[in-house]
Parts: sequence; C-alpha cells; structure tokens
Amino acid sequence: MDLELKGKRALVTGSSSGIGEQVAQRLAEEGASVIVHGRNRERAEAVAARITDAGGSAAVAIGDLATDADASAVIDQAVNAFGGLDIVVNNAGVFNETDWDTSPDTWNDIYNTNVTSMVRVIQGTLPELKKNGWGRFVQIASGVGSAPFPSAPDYNATKAANINMTVSLAKTLAGTNVTANAVSPGPIKTPALEKFFRGFADQMGWGDDWDTIEAKAVEQFVPNPTGRVGRPEEIADTVAFLSSPRADYINGANIRVDGGFVPSVN
Repeated sequence: MDLELKGKRALVTGSSSGIGEQVAQRLAEEGASVIVHGRNRERAEAVAARITDAGGSAAVAIGDLATDADASAVIDQAVNAFGGLDIVVNNAGVFNETDWDTSPDTWNDIYNTNVTSMVRVIQGTLPELKKNGWGRFVQIASGVGSAPFPSAPDYNATKAANINMTVSLAKTLAGTNVTANAVSPGPIKTPALEKFFRGFADQMGWGDDWDTIEAKAVEQFVPNPTGRVGRPEEIADTVAFLSSPRADYINGANIRVDGGFVPSVN
C-alpha cells in the first residue's frame, strides 16, 4: 500500500533511539523527509545518517523540549530544515521507576517532560500545519494511560493526559484538515525492557534464550492474548499509517498496539 507520504515533512521528537528512531526510519522509507530530534547531537546525527544512507531524506533538530527556549529552537530547526512541516509525532518522554512516595516535585518534573513538552511542540508547530491546509499530529501515549500499574503513578498519569489532550486537540482542529490521534503501545521490546526481563530471568533461572524468557516474562508480568511483547517496528507501522492521507477519517482516536494487554472494548 502506498501511504502517499512522498513530499511530506515530518518532525519526530525523541527519535535518536528506540521507538522514535523506528518511526523516523519508517516515515523516511515511505518517502517523507524526516527531522530526527534528540538532546544528543551525535546519536541524532547517527540516525539521520542511517536514513540518508538508505536513500531517505533526513535532518536533525537538537534541544531539550522540557524548556521553552530549547523547544522553540527545535521547532525553528524543524521548520527550516525542509521549508515547513506536515507531520508532527510527539514521542519524546521519560519513564522512571517510582511509587506513591514520590515527591510532588518529581511529579511536576515528569509532567513537564511528558506532557508540557508535547504542548510546547503542538503550540509551536500548529500554525505551520494549519497554514498548509493539511497535517497530522500523533502523540505516543501508553496502555497505562487507561490501565495504570500500581507503580509509576506519575508516569501513568502523564500518559492519560497525552490521550486526553489529543482528543481535545482533534476537536479544536475541526474543519482544518489537520488530525490528531494517539498511539498507545503495550510492552515493547526496547533495550530497557529486554534488560529488565533478562535480569529477572537470571534470578529465576530461565536461561538466556530470548523466546523462553519472553514467554515466561509475559505470563508473569504482562499477560496478553498475543503471548509476546511488541516490537518497535509495529508501533512505527501504526504511526506511519496515521500520519498518511490514508487515515483521513481517523481523528481523535487512541489506537492501542498492545497485543490485547489492556482489557478494554475501546
């Protein structure tokens, strides 16, 4: 299927590694010119180089979206890289191992990073997308936004906010041909998750075969009907479709990509 992304220009925040990197690469494969964002220039430029080496088009934008000044600079870099923007994927964020004894200041910090940073990017890029008369916002949320864990309550709350703000944004953009949707991954095989599962496997004596570790860890930690954790490429495929003209009638939605992990009819 041709996603009709040739000629589109996309900013993917937090794309110097992990899910964001896969999203940037997937959009580039579909013909979009991609702005790779991160706080570390070396890592961001390495991702951009891999895209261009594969025949794609990429530039970098460097800055910390948790500050007003850096967020403004990132947006300027992104708009100037290819003469405008059509697609904004808000992926940048953090996860911390916390509990309910976490200080209010820590709650404020993660809210700023995971929610207010998205607000900065949306507010800064919205005039550009509206000016073009077509655009896409995709926020990367999480299954814990609707099915929170007992732990990491501050993180869980930020992901619920990402989903809520996306619906509000979609309604605000009525009639502009700019849509807003959220993607909520379930457990995804990132380096951090694999490290956690392998560490637990060592304690439990499961050996070092990944298929065995994955099956046992899914059974104990993140049971789902599919019986495995997701892959970053599966999130990237979903984001690419939502970013495309093919998804014109999907708006204000929260798309779960979680193997059925969240027990919900929505």
